[in-house]
Amino acid sequence: MTPSSELFPSSNQPSNFSNESSPELPVKETTEPTSSLVQDSPISQPTQPRKPKNAWAIFASTFVTIFLAEIGDKTQLTTLLMTAESHQPWVVFAGAGSALILTSLLGVLVGRWLASRIEPKTLERAAGISLLVISGLLFWEVFHF
Repeated sequence: MTPSSELFPSSNQPSNFSNESSPELPVKETTEPTSSLVQDSPISQPTQPRKPKNAWAIFASTFVTIFLAEIGDKTQLTTLLMTAESHQPWVVFAGAGSALILTSLLGVLVGRWLASRIEPKTLERAAGISLLVISGLLFWEVFHF
C-alpha cells in the first residue's frame, strides 16, 4: 500500500474509518519536548519590531519632506514680507527659525504621545483624512465666489 492510498482509500480498499480494526497512522517519534515544537511554529513566534531606520536616513527624509513642503508656503511668504518691511533679515531669520523649531518640537511631542496611544495605521488614516479635509476647505475658500 502506498502512502497516498493510506490517506485516500479507494472504493475497493477497506476504509480506515470503518468499525473494523485498522492500523494506526505512523507517528513520528521525536526527542524534543512538545513545547519546543510549538515554539518553532511560525504562528507562535512573536513578531519582531521593525528594525529602526538609520538616523541619517530619517533625518534626510524629514528634511527633504519639510523643505519641499515649506517652499512657497505662507510661512515663507510671511518671512519674505517681514524681511522686506524691517530691513533686518538676520533678526527675522532668528525669529522665524525659532518659531519653526518650536512648532516642530510641538509636532514631535504630540506625535510621540499619539503614537503611544493609537495604532500607527489609525494615526496614518486620521492624518490623511485631516489633510483631505483641510485641502477641501482651502479649495472651497479659493474657488467659492
